[in-house]
Amino acid sequence: MSGLGKGTISASLAFLLKSQGYKVTPVKIDVYFNVDAGTLRPQEHGEVFVTHDGMETDEDLGHYERFIHQNLRGENYVTAGQVYREVIRRERAFEYAGETVDVIPHVTDEIIRRIKLAGAVNGAEIVIVEFGGTVGEYKNGIFYEATRILDFNEPKNVIQLHVTYFPYLANVGELKSKPAQTSVHILNGMGIQPEIIVARSEKLIDRKRLEKLALYTNVKPEYIFSACDMPNIYEVPLLLSNSGRGLDDTCLTLLGLKPRKHTLLTSWRKLLTSIKKKKEKTLKIAMVGKYFVTGDYRLADSYISVIEALRHAAWKLGSDVKPFWIDSEDLENKKASLQGFDGIIVPQGWGARGTEGKVSAAKFARKNKIPYLGLCFGMQMATIEFARNVLNLAKANTTEVDPKTPHPVIHVMPDQEEYLSKRQYGGTIRLGAWPCVVKKGSKLEEAYLKYGRVKKARPKNGKILVFERHRHRYEFNNKYRKKYQKNGFVISGTSPDGKLVEAIEISNHPFFIGTQFHPEYISRPLTPHPLFVSFLEAVIKLKT
Repeated sequence: MSGLGKGTISASLAFLLKSQGYKVTPVKIDVYFNVDAGTLRPQEHGEVFVTHDGMETDEDLGHYERFIHQNLRGENYVTAGQVYREVIRRERAFEYAGETVDVIPHVTDEIIRRIKLAGAVNGAEIVIVEFGGTVGEYKNGIFYEATRILDFNEPKNVIQLHVTYFPYLANVGELKSKPAQTSVHILNGMGIQPEIIVARSEKLIDRKRLEKLALYTNVKPEYIFSACDMPNIYEVPLLLSNSGRGLDDTCLTLLGLKPRKHTLLTSWRKLLTSIKKKKEKTLKIAMVGKYFVTGDYRLADSYISVIEALRHAAWKLGSDVKPFWIDSEDLENKKASLQGFDGIIVPQGWGARGTEGKVSAAKFARKNKIPYLGLCFGMQMATIEFARNVLNLAKANTTEVDPKTPHPVIHVMPDQEEYLSKRQYGGTIRLGAWPCVVKKGSKLEEAYLKYGRVKKARPKNGKILVFERHRHRYEFNNKYRKKYQKNGFVISGTSPDGKLVEAIEISNHPFFIGTQFHPEYISRPLTPHPLFVSFLEAVIKLKT
């Protein structure tokens, strides 16, 4: 089921196999008819994660990248929309040479082709495929049929690993195996027999229940792994690793491959040791967003990469961080306050709803000298706030919110206007990694120089060059650039030709930086992103 931890299990297995010296690539398959994740509702689906090559994907690819510490590609994300679109394209182009095009074999063949393509373009020896959704759902059927066919055709090259749920019933004080038994029986009805089971639960599964599950599912007891709740997801690889008998060794045995000596676990263990150390400081960070609320619940999945990037930075600095979800609409309606927070982050967003709350957050941080990090939309909201309250452009706005604003300090990119007029929204925005030239002497430069991630190659002017990932349609309006710069608003990052503003900061402030790009996408536990480390460093300095 969604949220069970399939993505974390896949990422952990990929890390363990990579640490044994194998070239591994994880693939996420979503059953939605969206071609990519860019048009999915974040409250329901979670964060949209963008790869270096510009693919809008499921948030699980972010987990994959953070665990295996490498960039993945657009081919690592497959949707039902991609599959059916390609089958229909080929049918219209007569590429099936007059055959009657059917779900089997043509749709299943396309699914299998994409799985193998992901392995090929990544130069992988092992491909880990995560199927989204829940066993037994009608909409998943064709993907399970594809994996059955793949397994039937290449039994020595394919193993089936089933992540299932052991609910703990508090009223009886017992873990129940019936849901896990039932889901395996459903798989059997599809012609699939899992070789491995990873059982998710609140508590470790005891031997009695493990043997019971083995009996009813035809899976050897030694091939069933208990994955109980952990304090943080980065402990999962070590939970599943046990020299000679771990999940990775079991997979290699079933694939006829030889286990190798782990090479990455030492640095991972050091990370976990630093995470578990008692921290002297707990930093309270306000996350001002508008995609938290779904029904009666508040979720963090819409901003998971930001949360993880904060944690990575805090661990590096030996501190603890506690994010608080502040709904920007509550700020607008005076139902929430930013008093008492050590730092403020305004992350990504779209549309008019809740924007004034985000603008007020930028104002509060600027006037009260509280460290502020604006990410994409957060940078744009800070730009609007500065225009209204420092440049005296009272009705300044973004044309995304107010198309008739007299001062469009944020406006649509010229090449985007045609897309919007034709309602071409999906995959048409500025996506993927783009170069950014960093201003000398800026706080942005200080962060990159102090905490790494600087390209060796530099432009002739000696300024550093970084590559950061983007996901937006609107930009800073250069018509107002000089007016901003005369009033302490620093343009600290631009495109190499100087035409696009990539980052801004405010002088005479402990830390106030906004970026048009998303630094959170490339933060990893062993290599935190410099901007998040510098942001928390400023928070700690003021808190001391």
